Amino acid sequence: MTIILILFASHWILSCFFQSFFHHRYASHRMFTMTPRVERAFHVLTYLVQGSSYLSPRAYAVLHREHHAYSDTARDPHAPGYFRNVFSMMLTTALRYTAHLQRTSSPEPRFLGNYPDWPLLDRVGSAWFTRVAWGTVYSIAYLVLATAWWQFLLLPIHWFMGPIHGAIVNWCGHRYGYRNFATTDASRNSLPFDFLCLGELFQNNHHRASGRLNFGARWFEFDPTYAVTRLLAWGGAIELRPGALPDAV
Repeated sequence: MTIILILFASHWILSCFFQSFFHHRYASHRMFTMTPRVERAFHVLTYLVQGSSYLSPRAYAVLHREHHAYSDTARDPHAPGYFRNVFSMMLTTALRYTAHLQRTSSPEPRFLGNYPDWPLLDRVGSAWFTRVAWGTVYSIAYLVLATAWWQFLLLPIHWFMGPIHGAIVNWCGHRYGYRNFATTDASRNSLPFDFLCLGELFQNNHHRASGRLNFGARWFEFDPTYAVTRLLAWGGAIELRPGALPDAV
């Protein structure tokens, strides 16, 4: 049991981190910079961690920029107030994401550019054969390591981990919690210490200042991804943009 729980927790935390660090804070908002070689390295690491639920940073960035521009309006790709439940919201989001991935959509020019774009990796990582192959690897690991039937209930979460993280943040972060700031949208801070999504559930803080690297705003709000990002900057792997550093919101 311990091995399976460690495996699940490790995959959850790593997947959440790379989605927040690489897709959100880097691809979508460019809160920091990195050399082309380092960008490719993080891109590959993101693919390896996300596995069967790999998300294209380009498609994610376009979708997320649309979300900020139209937050909680009818043009928002995932505004909870316009959907009966989280499943219908995520289905609509998936269709919009797929159009961006396959480049059949026509996003506004302001949402394009300045994001990691690796068409070959996106094609490989998004292919159904590759996704099924990753899912098979997870399943084999459970067949070898699981010691009780109920542990297999965690397996589908591995398969769809990226979209599940998105569902939690986009649904809960705009429906449940408290507000530090009177923004024009319905964003909320769902947890005072975001141990679940590593800072992504400070949605009200983030929508108040979308370019700010630290998603926490009050003294008790801790953003784990921010802490790791500062450590990477200290080690020279990335360079923080000056505008992303101020602590005040």
